[in-house]
Amino acid sequence: MLSILAVIAPIFALIALGYLAVNRGLYPADGVKALIGFVNNFATPCLLFYSIGTSDFRAAFNIGIIGPYYFGAIVCFVLGIVVARRFFGNRPGEAVSAGFSAMFTNTVLVGLPIMSRAYGDESLPVTLSIIGLHGAILLTLAMVTMELTRRDAQPLGATLALAMRRVVANPLIWGIAGGISLSISGIDLAEPIAAFFRMMAQAVVPAALFGIGGALNEFKLSDNWQQALAASFIKLVIHPAIAYGLMIWVFHVPMEIARYGILLSAMPSGINIYVFATFYDRGVSVAANTILIATVLSALTISGWLYVLSL
Repeated sequence: MLSILAVIAPIFALIALGYLAVNRGLYPADGVKALIGFVNNFATPCLLFYSIGTSDFRAAFNIGIIGPYYFGAIVCFVLGIVVARRFFGNRPGEAVSAGFSAMFTNTVLVGLPIMSRAYGDESLPVTLSIIGLHGAILLTLAMVTMELTRRDAQPLGATLALAMRRVVANPLIWGIAGGISLSISGIDLAEPIAAFFRMMAQAVVPAALFGIGGALNEFKLSDNWQQALAASFIKLVIHPAIAYGLMIWVFHVPMEIARYGILLSAMPSGINIYVFATFYDRGVSVAANTILIATVLSALTISGWLYVLSL
C-alpha cells in the first residue's frame, strides 16, 4: 500500500497545489485556461508525436485492450442515460449529457501523468493507442445521440459534419497522425529536433496537473450532486470493472499489458464533459459536479485499482 501511495501522492499533490494556488490568489484564475490550452494544443501533441513516432505503435495497437476499453465506455454512456432518465427524471437531452459525463475519460490531463508515474514510459504506446481514438469515437457518438434526442435537433448529416470538424481541428489528432506517419516512415529525428520534442513532452505532467487543480475552483457543488455522484461511480468503478472483465477473462490479455487499459479506464471524467454540456446547454451542473466529485474521489479509486492490478 505504501508503494501505491508513493505513486499517486505526487500526482494529487500537484493537483492540490494548483487548486490552492488559484483559490488563495497566488496564481491568476484567468491563467488556468491558458495553461490547459498550452497542454492540450502544444505540449501534449508534441508528446504524442514523439512517443508514437519513436515506438512500435503498430504492435501497441491491441484490439484485446482497445475493444474492451471502448465497449465499457459505451456501456457506461447508455447506463448513465438510463440512470438519469429512470432515477433522476432528466429530459432526453439532459440524460445524454449525464451519460457523456459517465463515459468520457480525462485521458490527457490526468491519465497520461498517472500512467507514466505508475508504469513508466513503457505504458505510453498502449495508452496513446487508446487516446488516439478517444475523441473521435466518444465525442461523435455523444453529439449524434444528442442531436437525435433533443427536440430542436439538427439534421444528422450536419451533426456528423460538425463532429468531424471538431475532431480534425483537434491538435491532439495532429500529433497522433504525425507520430504514426513518423513511425511508419522509419525516419530518425535529428538530435536537436528530438530534444525539442522531449522538452515539450516533459512539460505535460506538471502543467496538466497544476492546470486541472486550478480549474477545479471553477466548479462548485450544487443541487445535482447526487446525480453527479452516480455518474462518477459509473466512470470510476463500472468502466474499469467492465474493461478488467473483458481483457482478463474474455480476451485473456496478459496482466502486464492489460493493466494499462484498465487503469486508463479508471481515470475521472474529463473537462470536455463540461464543454459538451455548455455547448448544448443540457445538464451543465451535473457535468460540473461530476468533474469535481470524480477528480477528488479518483484519489481513492485509482489507489484501489492499482492495488487490484498489482495482485
